[in-house]
Amino acid sequence: MNDPESKAAAARRRRIFLMRHGSVTYFDDGGRPHLPESVPLNETGRMQASAAGVVFARLGLRFDRVVTSGLPRTVETATRVLAETKQPIDIEVWPELEELRGGRLSAITDEMLRDAFVGAFEGVVAEHRRFLGGESIGELLARVLPAIEKLRAQADWETALLVLHGGVNRAIVSYALTGRRYFLGNLSQAPGCINALDVGSEREDWVVRTTNYAPSDPLQPDERDTTMEALYSQYLKFRKAMS
Repeated sequence: MNDPESKAAAARRRRIFLMRHGSVTYFDDGGRPHLPESVPLNETGRMQASAAGVVFARLGLRFDRVVTSGLPRTVETATRVLAETKQPIDIEVWPELEELRGGRLSAITDEMLRDAFVGAFEGVVAEHRRFLGGESIGELLARVLPAIEKLRAQADWETALLVLHGGVNRAIVSYALTGRRYFLGNLSQAPGCINALDVGSEREDWVVRTTNYAPSDPLQPDERDTTMEALYSQYLKFRKAMS
């Protein structure tokens, strides 16, 4: 390992492809919430996951590791990606990479409802800010960032696919962009999107190559609302019907 070529190879950055799971249906037509821990991909989400897999397959990309949070929507997305790449590889489950955990929606007052939905995804978010009255941004960072450092410390991969969640992905991309424990809430993560992050051996050695690339809708020309704004509108129907 003393020749320049070997040193360069040893210092070469590794690639993380960071995906958000495909679209799911969190609320029924009346705005009543489904259990977020168990919702599967909907028809659009299945298409989005397969579209991402087609992109990886077209480029001949192979993964040394495939990591999910274990929630059904991430496992199903990863499974559909691998069906397109035709790569037999075990899908890992890292529960510490689950999405921000909300509290009981019924316990949130009408006055605080909108802020509970969208406040955790606006600007540079303070760590005390809670998501839907549940987990705080600080608590999310406290479990996600050590998991990413754990992955970085493992030497058995060159290219990894992580299929995770909108909030978790924001935490990871924010860390890659700043090298700090920040949460940039305005980083959009469309369902089924791909981020490409290169990471080196030094703590702050990150290069953000691509963010929020959605193969089935690359420029997202019709999108104006965020995911949480849309979910707030859906739930509001149920809240008004129950009042």
